[in-house]
Amino acid sequence: MSNIGRTYPSEMKRYSDPKTGREIIQLTDKYENGHLYFTDNSFTLGDKEIYFLSNRPNEGGSDMNYFKMDLETGIITQITDEPGGIRGGKTKTPDSSVLVYMTENRTVLKKLDTKTCEITELYRETGAYQIDQPFISCDKQFVGFTRNEKHPPVYGKNYTGFKETMFAIKKSHVTIANMDGSGWRDVFTDTHWLGHFQFSPHKNYLASFCHEGPWNMVQQRIWILNTFTGEVEPCFRQAEDDSVGHEFWTRDGLIFFDNRRAGHDGTITVNRTQAVAKESEAKQGQVPYVGFANEKGEMIRKIDLPYYCNHYHGNSDNTLLIGDEVDDLVLIDLTGDQAQHTVLANHATSWNGHNTHCHPTWSWSDRYILYASDRDGRVNLYMIDLQA
Repeated sequence: MSNIGRTYPSEMKRYSDPKTGREIIQLTDKYENGHLYFTDNSFTLGDKEIYFLSNRPNEGGSDMNYFKMDLETGIITQITDEPGGIRGGKTKTPDSSVLVYMTENRTVLKKLDTKTCEITELYRETGAYQIDQPFISCDKQFVGFTRNEKHPPVYGKNYTGFKETMFAIKKSHVTIANMDGSGWRDVFTDTHWLGHFQFSPHKNYLASFCHEGPWNMVQQRIWILNTFTGEVEPCFRQAEDDSVGHEFWTRDGLIFFDNRRAGHDGTITVNRTQAVAKESEAKQGQVPYVGFANEKGEMIRKIDLPYYCNHYHGNSDNTLLIGDEVDDLVLIDLTGDQAQHTVLANHATSWNGHNTHCHPTWSWSDRYILYASDRDGRVNLYMIDLQA
């Protein structure tokens, strides 16, 4: 019997953050939960609901499915009930009318129309590749994703195999599937581990992807791709000491990136250390910074940050960043000559694997910050109302 449509009562509760006194809204309190990656945004336009993943109703199980939560009532409704759960990449449109996700151990890509409940298979991998990181074009006509050859060692929890996987993968593709299920095509083939595929928010043919791996080892992280012609251009041409990552498209069509400089690999583990790089590899006098690049890959703004967070996400006009430091969530004001840093709350996550990463995300109206933490032993979702 399907669990689609099954509802759960509100688990929402409020508490004062022990460090700042700010009110925190805990959205979930049972099962294991996770919101979408910050490049996708779990909020539906209008900020009345979020879509997220959870292992409910199977406490202790590993299978995750899509759910939505009404942020006014807290009521949770199950949206998918995939045997074996959703494995790997998942995304949605800003209005949540379409969900895309992977099943059958990362080999099948499906689309769900949330209005009609119709499910369409968009792609099935039958070769020696692993698919991941789908993203939907702004006109909802296409979904792009990466296909990397399967090759041991396996990249896993706490970045085990991160460096080794980068060196092992020698063949990969960016693939575009039609959202009506009529077919797919490879638009770009590479000799690197590919990740972070994202379409432009305004142009259905323009996208970005990255060469994945420890940031200090990747020669050129961000690439801009014309999916119609297959042409690629480097975004922010890196020099030897640049360690770049966590790029995302801003709402006005720029590409944000984080440059931590030499000796930083872009990771954090349960031990609060990097997985690959050593602190001794950092070079004295180099200041981390964040940058904004245009569609041609040219950096048009640089903001020094004499510290760095593990992830950043920007508000609608690029004046504020939300970041996750080792123990705290911080708000970073970019409007002045120097970035101003304010602690919002103590997230207290363990960093024990990707699911426990906070990945703080702005809502569409810039009112709310959504994040994840396992501060109580399981991964739950939390929200901050900046107008409270």
